[in-house]
Amino acid sequence: MSHSRYALYLTPPLGSDVWRFGCDVLGRDASTGQDLEGFAPEGHSPESWRKLTAEPRRYGFHATLVAPFRVRADLDAEDLVDAVAAFARKSDPFEAGALQVGKLTTASGGAFVALKPIGPARALRAFEEKAVRKLDALRAPLTGAERRKREAARLTPLQRYYLDVWGYPYVLSEFRPHFTLTSALDDAGPVEKALRWDFQMRVASPVLRIEALTLFGERASDGQFEILQEFPLGHKHRAKRAAGRSVAAAFVD
Repeated sequence: MSHSRYALYLTPPLGSDVWRFGCDVLGRDASTGQDLEGFAPEGHSPESWRKLTAEPRRYGFHATLVAPFRVRADLDAEDLVDAVAAFARKSDPFEAGALQVGKLTTASGGAFVALKPIGPARALRAFEEKAVRKLDALRAPLTGAERRKREAARLTPLQRYYLDVWGYPYVLSEFRPHFTLTSALDDAGPVEKALRWDFQMRVASPVLRIEALTLFGERASDGQFEILQEFPLGHKHRAKRAAGRSVAAAFVD
């Protein structure tokens, strides 16, 4: 399967209550590629609900750590895996606090509904900063089209600076950890309320424990993101390639 871009995302343990909730809400399981139809919160039919989740469904249920990027021209997918494995091996699992359903406003005045950590999420923010800084060397520079697409979001001066330096405007001090559940809505309040009820009924424990870093790939055929590999934090992974160059150390030392 050919992939045009990659992303490093956080996912709850696959098979957990939170994972199943997120996949059902979006209507797709990025670990299997299976479409999941039939979910609809109060006030919506399954058909109307799928229209409200079309954009996040493409990416799968996740929280962004390192936003989608193209691999640098002088590297390949094996280099990417080696570098991510080395980074994960030097990181420890941690608890990121409890999640709750809320909403995040957009620059255009709308809002999308998402699962968000309760409280400051300091450990999660520290992990994001570490990943952004250590793994940025894997990323190819933005193309003109990619940059124009990001700039269309009415960026602040700081976000524009982050776009220049890190290829994504919502990093470091602009990082807002969340698991997106809907597209942007003009009136997100009723959806937020309905999903909050479903989350409370279906999820036994809202505490998010980060145990792995998950590599997603964007399929060149249809633009959907799928899980390629999980890298457990603090665990030894497969040995780096026996022949040819090995570049992992350059990104994590």
